[in-house]
Amino acid sequence: MDIFSSLADGFAIAFSWQNLLLAVLGCFLGTIMGALPGLGPSNGVAILIPLAFSLGLGPTPSLILLTSVYYGAMYGGRISSILLNIPGDEPAMMTCLDGYPMARKGFAGEALSLSGIASFVGSFLATWGLILLAPQLVKFALLFGPAEYFALFALAFATLGGVASTNQAKSAFAAMLGLGLACIGVDTQTGVPRMTFGEVHLYDGLDFLVAIVGLFALSEVFIFLEHRHGEADADEKKMKIGSLMPSWATLKSCIPTMLRASGLGFLAGVLPGAGASLGSFISYSLEKKLVDRKGTFGTGDPRGVAAPEAGNNAAAGGALVPMLALGVPGSGTTAVLLAVLLSLNITPGPLLFTNNADVVWGLIAALFIANFVLLAMNIPMVGLFTRVLMVPPRILMPFVAMVSFVGIYGISGSVFDLYLMIGFGVAGWILRKLDVPLVPIILGTLLGNTMENNLRRAVTISNGDWLTLIDSPLSIGLWLVAIVGFLMPIVFGKVVKARMKGARDKTEEGALVD
Repeated sequence: MDIFSSLADGFAIAFSWQNLLLAVLGCFLGTIMGALPGLGPSNGVAILIPLAFSLGLGPTPSLILLTSVYYGAMYGGRISSILLNIPGDEPAMMTCLDGYPMARKGFAGEALSLSGIASFVGSFLATWGLILLAPQLVKFALLFGPAEYFALFALAFATLGGVASTNQAKSAFAAMLGLGLACIGVDTQTGVPRMTFGEVHLYDGLDFLVAIVGLFALSEVFIFLEHRHGEADADEKKMKIGSLMPSWATLKSCIPTMLRASGLGFLAGVLPGAGASLGSFISYSLEKKLVDRKGTFGTGDPRGVAAPEAGNNAAAGGALVPMLALGVPGSGTTAVLLAVLLSLNITPGPLLFTNNADVVWGLIAALFIANFVLLAMNIPMVGLFTRVLMVPPRILMPFVAMVSFVGIYGISGSVFDLYLMIGFGVAGWILRKLDVPLVPIILGTLLGNTMENNLRRAVTISNGDWLTLIDSPLSIGLWLVAIVGFLMPIVFGKVVKARMKGARDKTEEGALVD
């Protein structure tokens, strides 16, 4: 009953006019961000972080706005997948397999609405999973000492590349680069400046938000300018929407699929290194094996749209569980949200539900509200959101850059931070060209100091004995999971990627034949 009373308190917070308006605004902007190919939830949240801080929002309103953007972007990713056969982000790739064939047959509106309903089911059930599972993880708070926290952070770095990753060396390099950036500034224990090069502005270390906006938002501007300048207008690719609502028989046949996919997706989100991409893939693959007796998957089967959409949206909710309960992000977007929490002087982890209960339960209540807002918004406003695909990059990207510069300057009032943001933007652009993931860099910048402090504390308590890092069953278990999580992509990553790419290629070949 404590959970339900806490949830009721959360709804009392979320139902304020300010928070309701922020949830609606976040859902609207997030859907637009998700619909634009290439942006995705991580970039969408990063772009709008300066807006949240420059408006002077408190912790709960800021998180409500940004998590609504997160959920909205997960919804919006299906629009370009279905209409253009271009996934808005990687988790939406599996939606192309049956969504685009449905659109080519004249059922684009039904596919969009069905995917919106499946997204609602996945997100709604995942939010309940968050309510039930996260407080249980909090009960392990007393088992965590400095050594266990150090192992937990190592687990986060080892598994963040994901099961579908094929180059763990680049992920490890990115993590080390992030840890190196975290060392910049005055050492909190010795008072010695490290890697500041005599620059006073670096004595306090690097600002999380400057690094995130530069690496994600500005690098995206550079990528667009490089690859999409002069691209043909989307008018030439525009497809008729047609009827918006699927028939009751179609919807009824998809309900079991949505429920199964939601469960799988939630587990994929909670597990370290799995994420929405794998949740979408395994949900689609399982449904194909279970119900595709006539070989209709890949040709426009509604169940092939419902499965990946329910799976990836459930994974988005599941990824919030380790972020809130353990302080370890389960996905790239939750790593960005973790930075927001730390910037608001809120420490995620086992004690979050005790020390900042109003923030947590207000956020969870807002997630329920965002789900209903997105369901009500996405079906009648599908036509409006599809028009976003017609916005040329030459208009969109200057707007993204403007929001980034104005927002960061509004937060810090420092020209040095603007130069630093540009530097991160250029670095992010170069790293993305080299296929080096950006999320481990952010994670290293965020957790580096905390990880170092826990390592020092553990070794100091044990009088310099480094074996203290593996002297408890919990720490040994965490290290074993970290090792398995790091090696698994090396063993299975190429297979998973090849299957995802093969399924996508078959759909594209079928579209060319048509």
